[in-house]
Amino acid sequence: MDDLIINGATIADGTGAATFTGSVAVTDGVVTDVVRDAAIDGSAKRTIDADGQLVTPGFVDIHTHFDGQFCWDKQVTPSSWHGVTTVVAGNCGVGFAPVRPGTEDQLIEIMESVEDIPGVALNEGISWEWESFGEYLNAIDTPYSIDIGTQVGHVAVRHYVMGERCYDDATVQDIAAMAKLTRQALDDGAMGFSTSRFYAHRDKHGEVIPGTKASADELLAIGEALREAGHGTIELVSDHLTESDELAWIEHIARRSGRPVTPLVNANQVDELWALAGRLAEDGLEVRPQVGARPASLLLSLEGTLNPMKQFASYKEIRDLPIGEQRKRLLDPEFRARVLSDEQRKARFAEATAFSSTWHKMYPLPSDLGYEPTYADSLAGLAEAQGKHVREVLMDTMAAGTQILVFVGAYPGDLEAQREALERDRSVFGLSDGGAHCGVLCDASVPTYMLAYMSRDRTKGPLLPVEFTVHKMTQDTALLYGMHDRGVIAPGYKADLNVIDFEGLELGAPEMTYDLPAGGKRIVQRASGYTATISGGEVTYENGEHTGAMPGRLIRGGRTG
Repeated sequence: MDDLIINGATIADGTGAATFTGSVAVTDGVVTDVVRDAAIDGSAKRTIDADGQLVTPGFVDIHTHFDGQFCWDKQVTPSSWHGVTTVVAGNCGVGFAPVRPGTEDQLIEIMESVEDIPGVALNEGISWEWESFGEYLNAIDTPYSIDIGTQVGHVAVRHYVMGERCYDDATVQDIAAMAKLTRQALDDGAMGFSTSRFYAHRDKHGEVIPGTKASADELLAIGEALREAGHGTIELVSDHLTESDELAWIEHIARRSGRPVTPLVNANQVDELWALAGRLAEDGLEVRPQVGARPASLLLSLEGTLNPMKQFASYKEIRDLPIGEQRKRLLDPEFRARVLSDEQRKARFAEATAFSSTWHKMYPLPSDLGYEPTYADSLAGLAEAQGKHVREVLMDTMAAGTQILVFVGAYPGDLEAQREALERDRSVFGLSDGGAHCGVLCDASVPTYMLAYMSRDRTKGPLLPVEFTVHKMTQDTALLYGMHDRGVIAPGYKADLNVIDFEGLELGAPEMTYDLPAGGKRIVQRASGYTATISGGEVTYENGEHTGAMPGRLIRGGRTG
């Protein structure tokens, strides 16, 4: 008797091959049979009639920041609401291990500054029962609804070795100690090493985070640790991907370590990196530019980290009122008149001022959640069309509870550059930032977005084929991190699966919740259309509701099939 049979599905098997009609059998957490054009006869503990439904492997999200959330949220939401059955955390150089006792607050402050995760939630939710990275893995090695894995971050390693000197140049002894710690973390089960060379990643004092200015010698020594360990991926974010020195370092570490390197990229730049990736591929080396579903963006709202009303002095009158009351006051003619006469206040950082007042680049979040607005959809465009002052349109939008979408960097008016980047050879899909940027976005929802919008509803350019989209979110991401046991629907593979009402798949609007420890806030998005999500052969979500099943476990790097 099989544990589970799924009959009559349209199967996208994760390899990128054409979809086909077929059925799947599962026993002991593994796919045991895939039959084309027929039902599987026989008994099973459960049978799902998937006629008219799309069946995919569970999605593998390689770019998350659940490092702290693993301690309190065993469902790993909101990623698990969107068909994700495996996540990799520890990206962008930040994390919580190793840590010297008494310095935990310093790692929390950096995570809060860089990834916009409420410090109150991290302080309340993390138990800190570890010092070494291996002890951290042991602490989070508990049942989950999905599988989890994590990387060791440069910030924590530097902080552990160098203490208060971690912002300075490392000595030869420091470098040796960091390489040794990294090797030990990999031996204990880290899935890779991550670092940030991105000048927007700053601590609460405005300093670039530790490791940003690390020397090539330091990074190469850490790369050597990955070579010795024989597993692990190197993830990095950098401002310098068009510079020959940075590309030379990436090439050197790829050659010296022999391990995959995945730099985060903007879809509109770094042709030099793509050229390097192609050249190294000829030598059997992997440099995989990591591309997101959408351009980097932020959501502005009354409750969020970025509130555009704060630039007006009159807003002080209402800012401490409940959000519902604030929305009512934004429609009051006398209050609106005062806002229209206010001098605009400048934010501490020029970027924040630009995000809050560049009216032609600020868009009420489109109702189709497509992230492809035009000028006519902007606050400036709407003001022109309605014959209103742009601040009136801003207040109308805030009063309606609609978030305002702002793109970080260039936005050409559509997502063609994004689509083309995703389709380039050697690209890898990532950048969901699940668990992070709690007050400005919820890109953990991008698997649903990719299927519902980019592969079904988009009208402003070509669609991405369903088979391609599924491959980029399953087998392709799994292989980059050495997980050869999942991401494909075929006998012998782990039975992580989604049964999806593809035509009915919908992404919910972003909403602010206060469900983190200590009442910390985060933006979340729900989805409808996931008939079932299956992890290790067990149904964990059914029609969007958690079943209570917790088959997920910690993945230790180098130890999957």
